Amino acid sequence: MATILPIIQIVISVLLIAGILLQLNSAGMGGALGGSDNVDAGYHTRRGAEKWFFNGTIILAILFVIVSIISFVTA
Repeated sequence: MATILPIIQIVISVLLIAGILLQLNSAGMGGALGGSDNVDAGYHTRRGAEKWFFNGTIILAILFVIVSIISFVTA
């Protein structure tokens, strides 16, 4: 089990990075740096692929934390 946990962490981390980058792609550079490209860039409802990427990123982050804790405890 101790040999497979680092591999799982690497796979989850790569998927997590990809999910974050795909979210930032549609936000624009101003949104990525904390600014805004649009004056009316307030709250909006996530729909379709944007919602899927958002929820998937949260799930991957939680899985990464769980696997990291398991890896730390078993070491």
